[in-house]
Amino acid sequence: MPKIEQKQVIVEEIKKNLEGAKSVVLIDSRGLGAGEDTELRKNLREAKVFYKVYKNTMLKLAFKDSEFENLSEYLSGPSAVAISYDEPTSAARIISKQAKDNEHIEFKAGVLEGVLYDSKAIVSIANIPPREELLSKLLGSFKSPMASFARVIKAIAEKQEA
Repeated sequence: MPKIEQKQVIVEEIKKNLEGAKSVVLIDSRGLGAGEDTELRKNLREAKVFYKVYKNTMLKLAFKDSEFENLSEYLSGPSAVAISYDEPTSAARIISKQAKDNEHIEFKAGVLEGVLYDSKAIVSIANIPPREELLSKLLGSFKSPMASFARVIKAIAEKQEA
């Protein structure tokens, strides 16, 4: 197979992986040891996040004319791409957790639900709790005032009975 056809197959693979993506995060993982890389890949796989290292030229071609085209300006040096399909912040959160233990992992940029974020913003986004945790906090905040109101009504009713 000629080189151009091989490259086209890779570009099509990347485009296919981008379909239905809620977020794409670019990282530089230069210097990451084999064990650390395996652990990162395992954690991402468990969260249903696609992770792979591609050549920048292949990524640029795949990003062209898509909502991820703005990421092309961040493609310099080695690049790994993490694509999340379910939870937009999951890739950034898992990578950030791993980066706390390893200085070799560095965010480049990311696109979450169509919006481009630089490395600093991605780190901030990584600190957002998962959707389930946010929903439970929201429901807890609804429950607290209602429970207080119910206790007050009960106390008033008991006072009137006495």
